[in-house]
Amino acid sequence: YFLTAPPKPNVTLQPSRTQIHSGETVTVRCEIQGGEGAQWTYEWRQGQLNIHHISSEFRISSAAESDGGEYSCRGRRSSSWTEWSDIITLRVTVPIKPTVTLQPSWPQIYSGETVTVRCEIQGGEGAQWTYEWRAAKLNTPPTSSEYRITVTESDSGGYICRGTRNYFSTQWSDTITLIVSSKPKAELRADRTAVPVGGSVTLTCSVSPSSSSSSSSSSGWKYYWYRDGKSYEALTNGQISVSEGGLYSCRGGRGEPVYYTEDSESVRIDTTVSNRPVVTLYPNWSEIYRGETITVRCEIHGGDTEWDYEWEINSIKKPPNQNEYKIKSASSSNSGNYRCKGRMKSSQYKTTEWSDSVTLTVSDNKPRPVLTVSPSWLSPGASVTLNCEVEHPSAGWSFYWYKAVPDLSEKSSSYELLPDGSGTAQDSYIIHGQTHTAGYVCRAGRGDPEYHTDHSQPKFVWSAGQFVSLCPFNELMLGHHFYSPGFRPLKSHLHDNPLSLFILKLPKRKTEVNIFLSLCDQTKLNFLVFFSYFSVFI
Repeated sequence: YFLTAPPKPNVTLQPSRTQIHSGETVTVRCEIQGGEGAQWTYEWRQGQLNIHHISSEFRISSAAESDGGEYSCRGRRSSSWTEWSDIITLRVTVPIKPTVTLQPSWPQIYSGETVTVRCEIQGGEGAQWTYEWRAAKLNTPPTSSEYRITVTESDSGGYICRGTRNYFSTQWSDTITLIVSSKPKAELRADRTAVPVGGSVTLTCSVSPSSSSSSSSSSGWKYYWYRDGKSYEALTNGQISVSEGGLYSCRGGRGEPVYYTEDSESVRIDTTVSNRPVVTLYPNWSEIYRGETITVRCEIHGGDTEWDYEWEINSIKKPPNQNEYKIKSASSSNSGNYRCKGRMKSSQYKTTEWSDSVTLTVSDNKPRPVLTVSPSWLSPGASVTLNCEVEHPSAGWSFYWYKAVPDLSEKSSSYELLPDGSGTAQDSYIIHGQTHTAGYVCRAGRGDPEYHTDHSQPKFVWSAGQFVSLCPFNELMLGHHFYSPGFRPLKSHLHDNPLSLFILKLPKRKTEVNIFLSLCDQTKLNFLVFFSYFSVFI
């Protein structure tokens, strides 16, 4: 007959957990499949040591660190032994909870910095621990209590650890979260951009999200200052006061080796000199009209310094760097407040203060002067005074004086310059020895090139012996003739601004009345015709 080899036993735990806490109870059992009913004797090992249990199971009450280990068993029946079972490992966890720390313990870590992750077991000093890690990015977890990493953004995440020795383990630590941000850029602010005479400017360097002078120590930052690209100063305080002009920048640094932020944007600081600029308008007229030429000038007095100039119009900086801002054909868009300052050509960081603002007002309405005549009725040969009034009479105007000359074929009039009537400085003009009824106009001009106003409305001077009827068309009755040798013109029929002009000539033969000319045009205002003898019919 054939002999059958005894089956291989199997070790089980009840409860069926390979990790228990200290103080718990566990039953270790040796099971031989197919050997039920036989009288077995059992042999146990814990590691390489035999333990004195001969039954199929034994109980561990109030488990301690020493109860942890590798358990195996075998059975004997008569003189035959089974082979040893596979090993089952029992771990006993004690109520020790390690702590994960980050060094340095800054609230914000940036890509490229070096960080030490450390597992600390309080009360376990002196023991030979092996460490287990669970981390966001660890392909091969370390077994030491700490490890250093030069972090990238992918290292962000949670880190936990525990310690083991033999078959004894601590609890898992709480999770510590590492947040890694992209490399920061320092931010530089200035409380002003120019050092006042005898004063200073405060510069503040910070690293986002927040590292002002009050919190920079907790963030570990030291600040490195630069002026004109050269190292200026290194301070733990994020603020400095400067009294020299220059181009300033900063960056933060911390750790060992030192980790640097990106450089801040540069801030230009000027030093203010005592020279004071003044803005003037040339010509200095209180109001400018559309199309005129105006020069805004920046004048800086004191010394022979050569300057570059900066302009600001309505709080917007403008590009010209000359001392004059010339406007060749002004419009209302040029209206506004103008101010300037100077920058020394020999030292670009030395500037004046801004000048006081000067207001330029440009009107889009072309001015029209008002002409008056005195007297408007006169005897032949008397003098007539013309006065031309402009809205701003003191603003550099010259005056031009004209006689209105009718063009009957065109039903319009032209203007004939009076003798010595071109560009007079006075706003009045005297005509001596006037003998005929006449119309006059004026206009004004100023500047270089000269800007002219519109012509004034015509004004008439009526001479005795010459009669003109100015009346609406429906008042003129052409079917009736009227003549009187002693006729005198009626002032109630004479209008300074005629809409219609009807002129009737009486021939020297007083036997008939001959209509010489009849004109009525509502749109042509400036007609005047002179004759030796006139008659009015109504």
